[in-house]
Amino acid sequence: MELLIDHVSKRFKDKKAVNNISLELTSGVWGLLGANGAGKTTLMRMITGQSEPGGGEMELFGASGKNMRSQRARTGAMIEIPSFSPFLTARENLEYYRLQRGIPGRHVVDEVLEQVDLVDTGKKKFKAFSLGMKQRLGLALALMNHPDFLILDEPINGLDPEGVAEFRQILRTLNQERQTTILISSHILSELSNVATRYGFMEQGKLLEEISAENLHD
Repeated sequence: MELLIDHVSKRFKDKKAVNNISLELTSGVWGLLGANGAGKTTLMRMITGQSEPGGGEMELFGASGKNMRSQRARTGAMIEIPSFSPFLTARENLEYYRLQRGIPGRHVVDEVLEQVDLVDTGKKKFKAFSLGMKQRLGLALALMNHPDFLILDEPINGLDPEGVAEFRQILRTLNQERQTTILISSHILSELSNVATRYGFMEQGKLLEEISAENLHD
């Protein structure tokens, strides 16, 4: 089991952003659906360690508490588009982060660029990238440590239909060929169609329902 969340809550002043959520996440592509402000990003920030739960317990690959820190090395995340230099190419930006994070082997950069179909961008600078290219470069950065578990917060938001289709195909390939477990959020159900194997629906910080893709289709 990649992730276990047991009655987790998070409060900001007088508002519960996450309200007593429990779920178990295993292999597959898990789609987290909800309107803006439903609590999706707050939940993902707690999973990735950017925010501490206000109550409840979490386990990542069977580890809880402080032991989760070592297990987070097996995860990759894109909570928002990372801060890339506008004047560097895709390869140069990723090489900067590779060196910063101490990831061995320059070949890793070429591998992830190929995975997200950015290997042929050449000398094109980040500032000239389309939104879809920027999103895919953010995904490439999240993949550099070869994660077993990938966490993506609304990565398809704002993409045109072609960009959505391209992004979905990349995620399907990661899950089916590399067995990467993926948690991906969106506020539009159709964006996750044909890619998610299970869905959870959030509203006002609560997990209203969890359902398989097959049952949702029926």
